[in-house]
Amino acid sequence: MSHETPPAPLRYGEAVLYPPAVLEPRMLPAEIPPGVQYVTLPSGARSLAYTSTAPTEPAPVPVQRIPMWAKTTALLAPTVGGGIGAASVGLAYAAPGLIALTEALWAAVALIAVGGAAFLLGRTPRASASTHITQHITATGFFGRAHGSIGHR
Repeated sequence: MSHETPPAPLRYGEAVLYPPAVLEPRMLPAEIPPGVQYVTLPSGARSLAYTSTAPTEPAPVPVQRIPMWAKTTALLAPTVGGGIGAASVGLAYAAPGLIALTEALWAAVALIAVGGAAFLLGRTPRASASTHITQHITATGFFGRAHGSIGHR
């Protein structure tokens, strides 16, 4: 092998000289990893290259299991949303009936109040017995004097 001195700095436009390619392999065959061989390039130089013709299969991606809380949340979210939507639709349809029901309940409350008041007033004892008065009036003639009697019971 010959050792060449590095070229002097080049000026613009001068040809660049490259050192010759290494033609002899420098690794022992035992040092070469599997799937790698010495190949001869079209320029005549020998180089190491991968020679496997079959494409290597990628390593299988490890499957990550979905946590249970994520599955539960994913199933619970549309269920809760659907329930809220169904409840709102039901309330929209039931609103006129609920308004009528409240009116009927207020009428029932008023009826109970009037019935209770009548019941309480009917049960109160009277302060005195009722007085029965009868009058008999008699008169004779057109301008006659009238006489009467009053009877208390």
